[in-house]
Amino acid sequence: MLPSALLSVNIIPILPESETIPPLLTLHNVTVVRGASTDRPALDGVTLRIRTGEHVCILGPNGCGKSTLIKTITRECYPLVREGSSISILGRERWNIFELRSLLGIVSPDLLASCTTDATGCDVVLSGFFSSTRIFPHHHPDPEHLARAVASLARLGIAHLADRPVSEMSSGEAKRTLIARALVHDPQTLLFDEPSNALDIAAQIQLRYTMRKLAQSGIGILLVTHHVSEIIPEIERVVLLREGRILADGPKQEILTTGHLSSLFGVSLRLVQQDGQFHLY
Repeated sequence: MLPSALLSVNIIPILPESETIPPLLTLHNVTVVRGASTDRPALDGVTLRIRTGEHVCILGPNGCGKSTLIKTITRECYPLVREGSSISILGRERWNIFELRSLLGIVSPDLLASCTTDATGCDVVLSGFFSSTRIFPHHHPDPEHLARAVASLARLGIAHLADRPVSEMSSGEAKRTLIARALVHDPQTLLFDEPSNALDIAAQIQLRYTMRKLAQSGIGILLVTHHVSEIIPEIERVVLLREGRILADGPKQEILTTGHLSSLFGVSLRLVQQDGQFHLY
């Protein structure tokens, strides 16, 4: 049973897609189980379509299935095979994952945690060409790779971090280096999974500024978070996720209300909007 405050919210209708631009993601009745137990799927019968180039936020409390959704898109997790269930990414059901990941820029806490600390900023960005987190002896970046890595660092205003080890970076600098890594392929969409984790206030502000500039440049943004304050003004659509199920999906102004968010997080909240940003108290 859905919370009463959410019952009146309409699910966004599936809109026709351009034949030349397939949707980023189309899920139909998708269930994903992680671990041995099937009693509580991480995703439970999810149906969702996200258009390529769209700016969308998946919002929900910890443990609601947000990271599983990201891992399903990147093919780290696979749904149960069931009749009537399907998933396609950029119009295709089957992918070489290395090809797919060159089209999706991913910024996640898991990736940050796995970065080898003595790797330099340039190494981390170059590693995006090899689906690793640093350059290993068997990797052989060519001059074009290096030029694109340098350009990606410069695009984010962090060219000075090219030779700095990750161990000597602030958390904000390391996060921006990961964004540069995600951009090195010139992806169609950036996937941000809880991007402000471990960032101080100044770094959070810088992160939101960077995300806004990227969204304004035409790159699709898929933000997955439990922080309402991370939802930048350029995000037009919000999907509420709880216990592996979509509770509501629609325009930001209709979904982000005190009632909906209090029901989503299970506590009484007050929502304040200022200068296009939302904050919960």
